[in-house]
Parts: sequence; C-alpha cells; structure tokens
Amino acid sequence: MSNNGVVLIVVDALRYDTACTHMGFMQHLVERGAAARYEVRSEVPSLSRPLYETILTGTPPIIHGVTSNATVRLSNQTSLFHLVKESGKTTAAAAYYWVSELYNRAPFNHFADRIQLETDFPIENGLFYFEDHYPDSHLFAEAAWLMNEKQPDFLYIHPMNVDDDGHKFTADSKEYRNRVLAVDAILSLFIPNCLAQGYDVVVTADHGMTSDGNHGGNTIEDRHVPMFVLSRQVKQGIKEGIVSQLQVAPLVCQLLEIEPSEEMVPLLLNGVRTKKEA
Repeated sequence: MSNNGVVLIVVDALRYDTACTHMGFMQHLVERGAAARYEVRSEVPSLSRPLYETILTGTPPIIHGVTSNATVRLSNQTSLFHLVKESGKTTAAAAYYWVSELYNRAPFNHFADRIQLETDFPIENGLFYFEDHYPDSHLFAEAAWLMNEKQPDFLYIHPMNVDDDGHKFTADSKEYRNRVLAVDAILSLFIPNCLAQGYDVVVTADHGMTSDGNHGGNTIEDRHVPMFVLSRQVKQGIKEGIVSQLQVAPLVCQLLEIEPSEEMVPLLLNGVRTKKEA
C-alpha cells in the first residue's frame, strides 16, 4: 500500500446534530487535535442512491442523472474508483449493493455479486450486502479483512444500520441515537487500525433523517451531515460554516494525490494544507 491511502466511510443517514452529540470517540479525536469536523449540506433529493453517486463522483444529480432510488443503472460519470484505478492505485469496498450497481454491475445478482474479488471492475475487491439490517459490526469486520488482505489504496465503507433504525423508529428515537453510539464504538476500534496502517480517514454521511422517519426533502434534518477528516493534509478542529457535499470527492483526490475529474468542482475546503505545509 502507498503511504497516502484513504478510507472513506459513509454512515448512511447520520445527521450532523446527532453525530455531534452522540459520537463521543469522534469528538474526542477533534478535541485532542487528531481530526477536523465539518458541517456538510447534501445535495437534493436527499436520497441514498443519488447521493452515493454525488459523493463518489463529485457531481450533482442534475449532472449525473441518478435522481431517484429507483434509478438502477451503471454510473455515466468518472467516479473515485475510476480515477484511483487510472492512476495505478487499487480500490476496494465493503458496501450496500447499490454501490455495486453504480460502478461494477447492474442489476445486482444476489447470488453472483455478493463477493467480488480480484476483478477488472472499478471496484476491484468488493464485499456487498443487500439487507438494510445487515450488522454494521459484520461489515466493518469485512472491511478490516479487505484492508489487511488486499491493502487497497482507496477503501470505501458504507454501513446501513443508522438509516435502518431511523426509518423504523424516527430520528427522535432512542433506537436511532443508540445506533449512532454503536457506530461510534465500532469506529473507536476500526479507525486506530486504519491510522496504524498509514491511511487517512474521512467519515461522512449521504443524508440525514427526520422525525417522520424519512428523508428526501430540503430541511436541515434531511440534508446536514458531518464530515470528520483525519489527515496531516487537513488542519484539525471544528470548522465554521457549511460545506457543499460536492467537496468530498475532490478532497479524497487531494488526499490520494491523484487528479480530480473535469466534472468535479475545485477543492475550496477550509483547512486543507498545501503539500509543503503537510
């Protein structure tokens, strides 16, 4: 593995305010000068499949055309997976099956596509689940296996249990808040392993969750999500203001030291150091 690998973790439906109040380990990293914290506003519609595509290509739905969860097709954009491969680096993902449908094969075959190893697809090594209640603990164990055995330069991880409990019990429920606590506990074990292996880590979300137990709209609860960044290339601390979700993809390119796609917006993120500063 190169010395500038990146792990991008997208916690489905993690609201910004709940992340701030219930992710004690992540806040510890911020307070102790190990991480930066940003408030990110997602694109709309604040739905999962459109925003997976936005995060991974740096383009809005009006450009990439994935405007609904019912849009089942391969991406027509240049994703981070494509860019990483084109630069001679390697890719892997432990993620929900919609990610495979966007970048590897569509539609997803539950029997053939669950495990995809040593492929020529943009996601070279992928472990994909297809039940929303698939345990986050199992998913991170699979991600750890990918990291240790395949040593990818870019590893994408996408747990779903926060979203699942949000839909079942609403964002105002103890179940939703406790699930955020549980993800934070997993991250407290997983992130130190990433850092020990030389990875930068970005933790963010696709969208939030409302008191109605849903998302898709234009409220702060629907759209505002966190982004924690652990990298020597980004100054630590809590950053003021609200950041566009379109900044995630160019940030990952910067951390990986690869060229962004022509469709991505310029990286204008407060706190990103120049190469000389880093």
